[in-house]
Amino acid sequence: MTSTKTTAWVGGALYLLAVGLLVGGAPRVSGTVHGLGALLAASLLVGVLRRAPLLALSMALFGSTAVVVGPPGSRASLSASYQGQFLSYLAADLVLGVIVATCARRTSMVAVAGSLVVQLLVIGGFSHGDDLTVNVVIALLAMATACTGGRLSRERREHAVALRSKETAEAVIAERLRIARELHDMVAHSIGIIAIQAGAASQVIRTRPAEAGEALRAIEVTSRETLSGLRRTLVALRQADPDATASGNPAALAPSPGLADLDRLAAATADAGVRVEVRRGGEERPLPADIDLSAFRIVQEALTNVVRHAGTGRCRVLIDYGNEELSVEVVDDGHGATENGPAHGFGLVGMRERVALLHGEFSAGTRPEGGFRVTARLPLPASVGVSVEAR
Repeated sequence: MTSTKTTAWVGGALYLLAVGLLVGGAPRVSGTVHGLGALLAASLLVGVLRRAPLLALSMALFGSTAVVVGPPGSRASLSASYQGQFLSYLAADLVLGVIVATCARRTSMVAVAGSLVVQLLVIGGFSHGDDLTVNVVIALLAMATACTGGRLSRERREHAVALRSKETAEAVIAERLRIARELHDMVAHSIGIIAIQAGAASQVIRTRPAEAGEALRAIEVTSRETLSGLRRTLVALRQADPDATASGNPAALAPSPGLADLDRLAAATADAGVRVEVRRGGEERPLPADIDLSAFRIVQEALTNVVRHAGTGRCRVLIDYGNEELSVEVVDDGHGATENGPAHGFGLVGMRERVALLHGEFSAGTRPEGGFRVTARLPLPASVGVSVEAR
C-alpha cells in the first residue's frame, strides 16, 4: 500500500519535472512538439489519477497550460505556434474521460466545469482572429469526445455488473428450485411410506404383533434412509465451507441415487403395500449423473403417487435404454387421478420441470383401460450413444 502511494506521487513529481524540462529546455521547438510531449508526459499521472482524480486533472491542466504559455521571453517568437501547443490539452481531456468513466457524478461535473473554464480562458487569451474560433471549437469537440467516451465506458461497465447480478440471482433461484425438488422427492416418498406403515401397525398391533413389528422396522429403515439423504443434501450445500470437506464426513462422499437403486426403491414401496415390477430394456450402461438422478427421482415420485392415490396393490416400471434417449414409464392399474386434481400437488410439476431441464418429453394422465401412466423421455448425450455403437 505504501509503495503504491509512493509510486503515485513520484509519478506526479516526474510529470511536473518533464513539463518543466519541456518548456524551459526547448523553448524554440514548435508548439506541436510541445503538445505531443505534454501528452506523452501525462502517462506519468496514472498513479495519481487512481488515488486522487481531481488532483491528477489539476496537474494535467497546469502542465498543459504551462506548455501553451511557455517561457515569458519566447511568447513573441511563438505567436505562430500556439495552435499546435493547444494539443497539450488532449492530456487533460484523457484524464477527464477517465474521471467521467470511474468517478461519481458530482466529481465528474466539477472536473468538466473546471477543465472547460481553464481551457477556454487560456485559448481565449492566446488565440486571435479566426484561430480563436477554430481552437475553441476543437477544444469543445475534444472535451465532448472524452466525456462521451467516459460515459459510454461507465454505462457498459454498469450494464455488465447488472447482467452479472441478474445471472447470479437466476442461478440462486434455479438452485433453490433444484433443492426444493430434491427435498420434496426425498421426503414425500419416505413420509408417504412411513404414514402407511404406521397406519398398518396401529391396526394390527394388538391382534398381529408380528406384522406390526415388521411395519415398525420398515418405518425405522425408511426413516434412517431419509435422514441419510437429508444429511447428504445438507453436506452438499456446505461444500463451500472448508470445514465441511476437511472433516472427513463419509456422507459427503456418498453418491447420489440413480437407476441402480431401483430395486431398493421397489422393496421400500413393497413394504408400503404396493408391489413394483421393474423391467429394463436395451443395453444397460452408465448414464450422466443428472440424467441418472432425474430418472430415479421421476420413478420415485411416480411410485409415491401410486402409494398415496392409486388405490392398487401393484404397478409396473419400465426403463428402456435407447441409443438416443432413456425412456421411463410407470404404469398402475388403480382408479387413476387427474393431473390437475387435488391429489396432484407438486409431484407432477416437479417431474415435468426435471424433464424440461434436460430437454426431454413428459406426459402423465389416465389410461383408457384404467389406471395412470407417467412417461418421460430423456435425450442422451451423443457420447453415450457412440459408446454403445462402438461395442
